[in-house]
Amino acid sequence: MPALQPTFQPTWTTERIERLKNRFEAGLSCRQIAADIGVSRNAVIGKLSRLNLTREKTIDLRRRARKSAKGAVKGPRLKTTPRLQYRMLQAVYAEPEVLFDDDTIGEEHRCSLLELSEQRCRWPISTPGAEDFCFCGNTPVEGLPYCPGHTRLAYRPASRAARG
Repeated sequence: MPALQPTFQPTWTTERIERLKNRFEAGLSCRQIAADIGVSRNAVIGKLSRLNLTREKTIDLRRRARKSAKGAVKGPRLKTTPRLQYRMLQAVYAEPEVLFDDDTIGEEHRCSLLELSEQRCRWPISTPGAEDFCFCGNTPVEGLPYCPGHTRLAYRPASRAARG
């Protein structure tokens, strides 16, 4: 009894290649061609590449349309949140203007978690769970959760962190 050999059917028959060329020339997308022929989109792209069939003219037209669209949209850009944050931090770290002393972080306003509010610095002092655990409680910098001294500690730019 002879061994049965599996029958191999090629993916790209002459008929499928002709349908591929016809659909490509008609302007169908690779996805549409693949659905019509019954193969994957990647198979269509690969076969088009091997047959050296390209749509360079439409690609150039698309690029030109994008460039003209980019040039046409000119107007004021909206200020984004990261840019505002950068400006706030830049103001805090401004070298010439000394708003506060790094060494002096007052201890007179310390508070517990229950006393904490937006009008108090939220920098934790000691280890959570310890008897002496509390928060700084000083007046925070506007828009930030910490007082000026703790803001300098919390938001250190890379250049300052390496030096400091």
